Amino acid sequence: MEYFDIDDPKIKRRIIVENGLAFAFPTNIPIVPGHTLICPRRRVSRIDGLTDEELNAVFELQKRLRGAMIKVFGAEGFNYAWNEGKIAGQNVDHLHLHMLPRKRFDTGIVDYEPRKFLYRPGDRSSSPEQELAEVAMSIRKGL
Repeated sequence: MEYFDIDDPKIKRRIIVENGLAFAFPTNIPIVPGHTLICPRRRVSRIDGLTDEELNAVFELQKRLRGAMIKVFGAEGFNYAWNEGKIAGQNVDHLHLHMLPRKRFDTGIVDYEPRKFLYRPGDRSSSPEQELAEVAMSIRKGL
């Protein structure tokens, strides 16, 4: 098992909070002030590579950071994201949760439209209920 080196001086001095299985630090290329990465200590590239305990540790830090970011940055909302696989924008082969405190007049994506954000341009009408039922059935069969 490979673990992230939190003793790396570049990371160590930026660590905000940690627990036994995860740690958080501000990214060096923030979208907004306070843009933080929450990482499991063990190196995995996909979320399904985490144990339940590791996943809970990541989300425990997210909950702890949320209140602080509201106080410090006046956050009125948050964006959370992680990428899995190169095709989805994963540039670092170590899963990490991006946490961005957001407030009015921020830069970046503020008029959030999921289809635009996920690279699906153009309008699309709602899918017919039958089509949605078939998709749900297909996925259930895959479980």
